[in-house]
Amino acid sequence: MEEEHKKAAESKPATKTIEPMHDVSPKAADNYEVSDEPGFTGDPSTWFNDEEFNKQFVGNFSHHQAKDSYFSSYSHFGIHEDMLKDEVRTKSYMIACKNNAEQFKDKIVLDVGCGTGILSIFAAQAGAKHVYGIDNAEIADFARAIIEKNGFADRITIIKGKVEEVTLPVDKVDIIISEWMGYFLLYESMLDTVLYARDKYLAPDGLMLPDKVRLNLVAIEDSQYKQEKFGFWMNPYGINMECIRTAALAEALVDIVGRELVMSNIGRILELNLYEATVKDLEFTKEFELTIEHSDYVYALVGWFDVFFERLKSPVRFTTSPFSKKTHWRQTVFYLPEPIKAKEGGILSGVIGVSKNTKNPRHINVKIKFEYEDNETKVEASKMYKLR
Repeated sequence: MEEEHKKAAESKPATKTIEPMHDVSPKAADNYEVSDEPGFTGDPSTWFNDEEFNKQFVGNFSHHQAKDSYFSSYSHFGIHEDMLKDEVRTKSYMIACKNNAEQFKDKIVLDVGCGTGILSIFAAQAGAKHVYGIDNAEIADFARAIIEKNGFADRITIIKGKVEEVTLPVDKVDIIISEWMGYFLLYESMLDTVLYARDKYLAPDGLMLPDKVRLNLVAIEDSQYKQEKFGFWMNPYGINMECIRTAALAEALVDIVGRELVMSNIGRILELNLYEATVKDLEFTKEFELTIEHSDYVYALVGWFDVFFERLKSPVRFTTSPFSKKTHWRQTVFYLPEPIKAKEGGILSGVIGVSKNTKNPRHINVKIKFEYEDNETKVEASKMYKLR
């Protein structure tokens, strides 16, 4: 993981258990359109060309494509430590269960990707009749021990395997709970598995937790950090390593972005209702339009996501926004090919395409075509990124 942004604003002391989510930047753009821009339509596998990506940004330097190590990565304790220490994440799930015990009472719950089993325990503590936790990683063995140690062995069953391959001892469940979100929301593609579980196991009147997510985009000024992060490769110890800088800039950067860097309103580029979403919805193109709120250079676009538990009687929501308390998801930064000299009131618009990497579907390809215009400047450009 990338080191935390050196310029990130200090988090304010929380006055509530879960920091309220709100759009600090005004005029959040609720409307967005599916793009008919050439290169962003048709089969998602055609949106992103690996050979073109390598030629344009990486040159002749190939990237090692390791075999899918998704499940083995979740067998390491460190990643679970990061997630458990993320209070925004973990307490949101805890409160969603605790404050809605009436909806959990005597219910059958499925925990998809249960990890250490903590969400299964929250559901059992809220009164669930039985919880089935499924995970294909080695952490499932520890989850069983944790469940037994905490006295829930008679109400929580941990099943080791892939959701698509195991068989539950029940036909239907009343609630599906899962913490499936990855960087830029869709990294790792675990939502595919959650939707499979929904279609196979969720009762007609069952609950999805969470039940709605949305993905957002803003423009930022980031000259100092970009220079610190990527300028380093120009001449370390008197040796030209610019080829690494070029390759690094082709990757989306996961890091903490300070709220003081945000230059535009919020553009919402995706919203998913988890009761209705399909796997096809997870590869998408959307048009966006951002209004510059103060004059400066735009160096990058930044994405983050919001999570909702709306159908609970006591709803819960949280955000991974740069305007709120930091999470282990941080934000995702897409550096533009060149900075844009922007003026207050200027419009940065374009289209973003997000698709799965054909070689490793856990990874994400992102293509952004944009144009900026004010009464003095007009710029058009496009760039491809990988999130892996």
